[in-house]
Amino acid sequence: MTFENVTIIGLGLIGGSWGMALKKHRLAAHRIGFGRASTVARALARDAVDEGTDDLRKAVQGAQLIILAPPVGAILDYISRLKDIASPDALVTDVGSTKRLICERAREAFGGAPLFLGGHPLAGKERAGVENADAALFTNARYVLTPLEVGPLEDPRIRAFASLVSAIGARPFFMDPARHDRALAFLSHLPQLVSSGLASLIAEENRNSQLPVELAATGFRDVTRLAESPYSVWRDICLTNLENIQLALEALIEKIAFMKRHLGDSELEREFQQAAKLREELKKAG
Repeated sequence: MTFENVTIIGLGLIGGSWGMALKKHRLAAHRIGFGRASTVARALARDAVDEGTDDLRKAVQGAQLIILAPPVGAILDYISRLKDIASPDALVTDVGSTKRLICERAREAFGGAPLFLGGHPLAGKERAGVENADAALFTNARYVLTPLEVGPLEDPRIRAFASLVSAIGARPFFMDPARHDRALAFLSHLPQLVSSGLASLIAEENRNSQLPVELAATGFRDVTRLAESPYSVWRDICLTNLENIQLALEALIEKIAFMKRHLGDSELEREFQQAAKLREELKKAG
């Protein structure tokens, strides 16, 4: 099975990159984009879609695959709006960074028609917008897929989408939505908050005591790279994964407090050794 007609709702970095990847690998006959007129115009200029509209019903008419690619809060809204206008034979998927609430909303709205498959490409950039979209964005990236039930894994639409993910260069990884949200709270959402928090702290120090930020070298710049990410994206992520992120922050606070207590003894060395070991494992895993 192939998806000839693909609709992309949300023409930002991820949605635009999906459209460009489909074109690059010749994986769809027709790509329709949905969004505001100005956004559609930019997407057309980047060749991220073949056609664009701000009419949702028109956008999904005849679509075999619908990709929801706006921020998480908007994904939840679009699921409700698609209930009565998407083809019951279509596959609807999303790219949201949290999965539990999205999958619950899809189960309530759709049942099994259209079929919903949660998705989260572990790829991105600090800068949002279709202007920064890239057909190679997903290359070698893990692409988490969170089906609503175990049974539908044999559905040809799910198998076809997993193959599509592989065809654009990503690596499909099936998992439970709740397990995804807990894992990403530690592996993605916590790093973002640490980066933004550190950059905000230094901004305050600079205002209060004229900290010479010219001394910030590559280490500081690397750690605060994620601070360029827009709050408009992360607001919904935090709201829809609140408990897991709070758990991750509490764990980090305890770890920092432990390191603070042991700045002058061998316990700190063990922390460095454990951290370095994890980094080596990550390098080996690619």
